[in-house]
Amino acid sequence: MTDTPEPARPGLTIGHEAVDDVRVVVLRGEIDHDTRDSLRAALLPPAGKAAPRTVADFRGVEFMDSSGINVLIAAHRAAEDAGGWLRLAGVRDSVRHVLELVGVDTLVPCRATVEEALAG
Repeated sequence: MTDTPEPARPGLTIGHEAVDDVRVVVLRGEIDHDTRDSLRAALLPPAGKAAPRTVADFRGVEFMDSSGINVLIAAHRAAEDAGGWLRLAGVRDSVRHVLELVGVDTLVPCRATVEEALAG
């Protein structure tokens, strides 16, 4: 099942796919103060749903500030609390550097590709 990407706000496009029982959230653009609420809505587990297993496809994310870091930590905790997980895929070097600076890469697994993130 694939949804057509729609603009969350100027600067960020969010698409949703399902691979088996894993949600794949496809992100394109910039993650900042103006787009954090849309990112939060896309990554936090849906209420009343089974334990979420989510891969966030970051291949198209060109920039992320601390607003995105906070959302990733909250989404990771919510997924774990519900018995699921969050993984990132295809994180560009500039965004990976931000993740490494604050240690989020040690909390949320980062994989080179969506396929690797789906596999574990």
